Amino acid sequence: MTGEAPESWPKDIHAALSAAGVRQVAYVPDAGLTQIINLCAADRAMESVLLTTEEEGVALLAGAWLGGQRGVLMMQSSGVGNCVNLFSLARVCRFPLLLLVTMRGEAGEMNPWQEPMGRAVPEILRLAETQVFRAEEAGELGETVAEAARAAFEGPAAAAVLIAQSLIGVKSFDE
Repeated sequence: MTGEAPESWPKDIHAALSAAGVRQVAYVPDAGLTQIINLCAADRAMESVLLTTEEEGVALLAGAWLGGQRGVLMMQSSGVGNCVNLFSLARVCRFPLLLLVTMRGEAGEMNPWQEPMGRAVPEILRLAETQVFRAEEAGELGETVAEAARAAFEGPAAAAVLIAQSLIGVKSFDE
């Protein structure tokens, strides 16, 4: 997976999720995740579930685990704040929780409302006893997701992959 063109990173993530046996894909729509969401939706082995709020995904994945399936929750960094109370469910009940989080509020951010949560996400996750992995380069995303999936599903533990804003691009108000 390393060394491929940057455009291949959504495929690398999908391949890592597939190899990890992920069958439930919970998500709140996000432009940075669109290609990954589309790949998972097209995969007949995966069930994609559109959420109205991110915290629904934590409960959904708890149920998936109880039903014998592995899952992933995909969201933008601002959604992490919506999940804080539900993160305790994964910790107390000791079920695996795998998160893919596209970061906002980093270098070049045009929306000042995104900056506080973007800065806080890594520490919020650590305080919620979540292993935090971060990908800064496209070529490392597949292996980073695979490593986080191992931590989550073999732990069991909570593990999050933070996808740098530089990989998803900076949104502007002109678009």
